[in-house]
Amino acid sequence: MYYLNENVRDLYRIFDQNSREEYLRMDLNENPGGLPEEFIRTVLSEVTPQFVAQYPETKEFTEKLGAKIGAKLEEICLTNGSAEGIRHIIEAYSRPGGNILSVAPSYAMYEVYSKMYGRNHIGVSYEDDLSFDVDKLIEKITPDIDLVVVLNPNNPMGDVYSYEEMDRIVAAAKENEATVLIDEAYYYFYPNSFIKYALENDHVFLTRTFSKLFSLAGCRLGYVVGQADGIEMIQKLCTPHNVNAFAMKFAMAIMETPGMLESLIEKQVNGKKHLVDELRRHGYEVNAKEGNFVFIQPKTDANTIVARMKAEKMILIKAYHGIGNLNDCLRVTTGESELMDVFIEALLELDQ
Repeated sequence: MYYLNENVRDLYRIFDQNSREEYLRMDLNENPGGLPEEFIRTVLSEVTPQFVAQYPETKEFTEKLGAKIGAKLEEICLTNGSAEGIRHIIEAYSRPGGNILSVAPSYAMYEVYSKMYGRNHIGVSYEDDLSFDVDKLIEKITPDIDLVVVLNPNNPMGDVYSYEEMDRIVAAAKENEATVLIDEAYYYFYPNSFIKYALENDHVFLTRTFSKLFSLAGCRLGYVVGQADGIEMIQKLCTPHNVNAFAMKFAMAIMETPGMLESLIEKQVNGKKHLVDELRRHGYEVNAKEGNFVFIQPKTDANTIVARMKAEKMILIKAYHGIGNLNDCLRVTTGESELMDVFIEALLELDQ
């Protein structure tokens, strides 16, 4: 009899195969402006036939990355975006039928991976005013929890944790022998990192990606940080050559180019502030915490605005429903000020 894993059979997934190339993409938390074209051409000019033909070598890049973030070679596992690292942590550090705890709403793949591997995902909800009570999360950390997931900042809400709160979360997890995953996909948009918890504690891991501020979503590169014995377990689950040479080459060039990272941060910070200020000036309710995204309560219908933005303005955004006191709202990725002006002009025209 043929076998099919019932977790896979019953798993609901959404695969977007539509072309997005001609649109202003403000729907998936990428950097809508991307990296400077001159920089890209400079990096690509160094690519040789041998570079493309050979399997990627990761040791030099990982050592240089470690020097930047304060971690040793054996404390870092490179992954195909941070999503691969999250998947492997769930696979290695939660049991079939076990429980995975996170806030809700949050990154959808936590729940997807939980179902994929036959785990139970438990979400701790936000308050109606979109605030989050960390005590509600800590109260749920009991001996039947295998994995606690915290985002810093959280996608899609933008909340962050204080060091005092993270101390309490890690302590509660240790007391109940639960592993902690700290997702810092949006690090650099909010500079307070919790990497020290992963380096100083066993059963604590931290994931990051180069898809967001580094603007390399098309290259697929991320990493997991943790103590060496735990990282070894994650590496065992990785496929051979799971990250590509182009991703590492661009990531290293960004880190080594003077002023590049600072410029990306400045454009993002200024662009987001400009967007929020202008929207509020025009009477919009905006939820703008940390991260490169905001919620906007439209004056008309959110779904209609999303559809018309795509059809008439070639701009991609998302509609979210039931977001606390904002109810039905728009979710918009932020970027440099010039691109924010394109969106603002379109919104003011359509939302009336």
